[in-house]
Amino acid sequence: MDPLSTMVAFLFFGFIAIVLLVIAIKTIRIVPQATVMLVERLGRFDKVASSGLNILIPFMDRPRAVYWTNSRPGMTSIDLREQYIDLPPQPVITRDNVTIHVDSVVYWQITDAVKAVYEMNDLVGGIVQLTITGMRAVMGDMDLDHTLSQRDQINAKLRIILDEATDKWGVKVTRVDVKNINPPEDVRITMEKQMTAERNRRALVLQAEGDRQAAITRAEGEKQAAVTRAEGEKQSAILSAEGAAEARQRNAQGEAQAIALVAEAMHEHGNPAQYLITTRYIESLRDMTRTNNSKVIFMPVETSAMLSSVGAIKEVLGQTGTKSGEEPPAPASPPRPRELR
Repeated sequence: MDPLSTMVAFLFFGFIAIVLLVIAIKTIRIVPQATVMLVERLGRFDKVASSGLNILIPFMDRPRAVYWTNSRPGMTSIDLREQYIDLPPQPVITRDNVTIHVDSVVYWQITDAVKAVYEMNDLVGGIVQLTITGMRAVMGDMDLDHTLSQRDQINAKLRIILDEATDKWGVKVTRVDVKNINPPEDVRITMEKQMTAERNRRALVLQAEGDRQAAITRAEGEKQAAVTRAEGEKQSAILSAEGAAEARQRNAQGEAQAIALVAEAMHEHGNPAQYLITTRYIESLRDMTRTNNSKVIFMPVETSAMLSSVGAIKEVLGQTGTKSGEEPPAPASPPRPRELR
């Protein structure tokens, strides 16, 4: 075989190999896990190629490319996993005419790939625009204070709005989170001053409440202490009275026993009543001599009787003329003791 024929045969077989390679590439398609591919036959939707090995009819079947925002050019596989869109800060006007900037995150997932491709031209762009308009609608009905304090309600309302709007697109919005709400600088400074004043007011209220509770607790403690002290004094007085009564009873019993013993001892040798009177007389005389009054002098009965006898003798001698040395008559009974001043 001449060299020209060999070259022509080589080129022919090479062309056949290239054609077969192109046919194989267009016939065999491998779809990754958690993704699908829409296959069109002669320009019309034919089937959904799931993950794994798929055989297409060359030059008749072709994958449908999608052109979404932030997607790769000519992307043919559709991701079925949950995805998110991070929205940049968007200006929103609240009900009290304050312009704030809000950025949020939307989590979504494709549930029907056919609707996601054929019902919406730009699925990601449509979700972004729905989120912005829904956020402005929700926050436009709220004051600035409510937008800052009720983020959970804002997230719930946005999720409901987006979920209802994207249902016909084969998309499920699982969650919407508002990340930051940035008011203007002058409004932020005013809010900080208001917050400082409110905290100072709360501190004063708490301090006053604490002082009031402390005063009430202190008064209750003093009341309980006074009641306890009075109860103790009452019990002490009762015990003292009982002890004094018992002591007097014991003294009386001891004195009675002593009197009985003295009466028994003097039954044969003397008069017990005279003994007791004499004992009391001695004790009384001892007590009277302890006075601090220097103008009063207490003298015993014997002294008074002796002085009375002397006076009586002098009077008799004066009347009868009895000389000294004669025996005077017997004196009368001694008078009662009296005080000499």
